[in-house]
Amino acid sequence: MRRTDRLFELLQLFREGRFWRGRDLAERLETSLRTVYRDIDTLVASGIPIEGERGVGYILREPIFLPPLTLSSAELEALHLGVELVSRMGDPALSEAAARLKVKIDAVAPTSQRGADHAGAVSLFTPAPTGPQRFLPILRDAVKARALLAMTYRRRDGMLSDRTVRPLHLEFWGRVWTLTAWCEARSDFRVFRADRIEAVSSGRGTFPVEAGKTYQDYLAQLRAREGTA
Repeated sequence: MRRTDRLFELLQLFREGRFWRGRDLAERLETSLRTVYRDIDTLVASGIPIEGERGVGYILREPIFLPPLTLSSAELEALHLGVELVSRMGDPALSEAAARLKVKIDAVAPTSQRGADHAGAVSLFTPAPTGPQRFLPILRDAVKARALLAMTYRRRDGMLSDRTVRPLHLEFWGRVWTLTAWCEARSDFRVFRADRIEAVSSGRGTFPVEAGKTYQDYLAQLRAREGTA
């Protein structure tokens, strides 16, 4: 969990008005006790009236109110449609994040806007992704971290091949997720369907940003091919 998300969750827990022990907060947030103490110090330093001490516990002595998040009807409709779309993309981690986002937005919206189905007049008919998508969280993390991946991939002809790739970008096409990568064995760009990945692991280190092997280079290559077609 990112620190900003953790601070928000911590503040929401304190707003319940109950007495919290540090170890209970650490278990609830799935983080270390040291991190909880540091986050509480941050909230106190920002003016949040939390009282207590380490080894005993903490409580919020005065009620606090987050400023309402005022959004127009069109903005709320766009938000709810976006959350609904992300929840259907086949990535379990993103689906859970979308659901949490909807709850957080609703919690700080004005009373008149809470709990309403702002996208009720619009329906989304999106096809479900084909095949298993269990490796999407690993692929997303690897793209962000520039982590080399060892991958077992089932080709179109059904044969398995082992690849070491530089993951560059993920694309969602409505029914299919693809990974654009630089294949070390082929010394060229390759696009892999996520539902055909049989196994994948990181831990082989990271790769540098290298001219001729980036996602922008891949796009430039595509544009050059279109120009000569």
